[in-house]
Amino acid sequence: MQLIKAQDAVGSVLCHDVTQIIKGVTKDAVFRKGHIIREEDVPVLLSIGKENLYVWEEQEGMLHENEGAEVLREICQGTNMHPSEVKEGKIELIADCDGILKIDVEKLNRINALGEIIIASRHGNFPVKKGDKLVGTRVIPLVIAKEKMERAREVAGAEPLFHILPFQKRKAAIVTTGSEVYYGRIKDAFTPVVREKLEEYDVEILGETLCNDDSDMVTAAIRDWLDKGAELIICTGGMSVDPDDRTPLSIRNASTEVITYGAPVLPGAMFMLAYHGAVPVMGLPGCVMYAKRTIFDLVLPRVLAGERLKQTDFTGLGQGGLCLSCPQCTFPNCGFGKGAV
Repeated sequence: MQLIKAQDAVGSVLCHDVTQIIKGVTKDAVFRKGHIIREEDVPVLLSIGKENLYVWEEQEGMLHENEGAEVLREICQGTNMHPSEVKEGKIELIADCDGILKIDVEKLNRINALGEIIIASRHGNFPVKKGDKLVGTRVIPLVIAKEKMERAREVAGAEPLFHILPFQKRKAAIVTTGSEVYYGRIKDAFTPVVREKLEEYDVEILGETLCNDDSDMVTAAIRDWLDKGAELIICTGGMSVDPDDRTPLSIRNASTEVITYGAPVLPGAMFMLAYHGAVPVMGLPGCVMYAKRTIFDLVLPRVLAGERLKQTDFTGLGQGGLCLSCPQCTFPNCGFGKGAV
C-alpha cells in the first residue's frame, strides 16, 4: 500500500475503511475499503481529518488483508459451517446445525504463534446451535506477506481446524438400580432427572428397567436393552466403591470395553463409561440426581454426536473439572469442563 495526500488520491483504491464520527449522530464508515476515490470525495475526506490516505499498491509477495482472511477461512472452515462476508480482514464462521464443535487445538496454537494473524473461537467439545458464531479470524496488518500465509497453510495441513459433529438421533434405555427403590421403600428421584436431560437432546427413550442391587439382575437388564436395539444405555445408582454397590461390575460384565471408572470432575468422580460394541453404557453417580451440572452434562452431548470417547478425553478434564455450584448457574458459559483438551 502507499500513503498519499487526499487531493492526489482521485482514481486510487482505498485499502482501509474511512470512519466518520458525529457525536450523537453517526459512527460509521463513510467510505469502505475498495472504494475508488472521486473528486467529490476529497472535501468529505478533508472534513473528517483524512488529509492522507493509504491506497492499494500491488506489491510482489504481499497480500491484501482480505486475501489473507480468505486463506484463514480455508484453513479453519470444516463441515457444517459457513463463512460471513469478509470485512476489514475479518471472516467469521457460523454453525449450520446443532452439534459439537471440534477443534485441532495444537494446530490452532501454532498458527496463532506465527504472528500478524489471529484465530479466536469458542471452546471445543461443547454443544453449539445452528446460527451460533463459532470462530473469528483476522489479519492484523493491512497487507501481509504471502509467505506467512503459506506457512499457516503448511501448519494446518489438509484437514481444517474446525468442524461440527451433528447430533444423531439416538434410542436410549435407562436401568435404575437400588433395592430401596426396587422394593418401594423410597421413590425413584433419579430416573426423572435422566429423562429430562435426554429429552433436552431429543433422545428417544425406549423405556426403563428397575433392578435391585443384584449384579446379575442389572447385567441381564443391560443385555436385554441391547437386544431390543438400544443405542445408549444409562445405569443409575450403586456407583460408589461400597461393597453393596454392584453397578460397575454389572456394566463390566455386559460390555466389551471399559473406557473409565472415575473422572477428575466434581460433581461426577464416580462416573463410568463402557461400550458394548458401538453402544455406550454409562454408570451415573448419585450427584447427577441433585447437582445442577455434572460430568454427565460434559459427556452426554459428545456421545450423542457420535464420538467414541477414549480415556484421554477424561484425564484432560481435571483443569476446569471443578464445578463451583454458583447460586445462578450459567453453564455452559462458565469454566466448568473447559479443561486442557
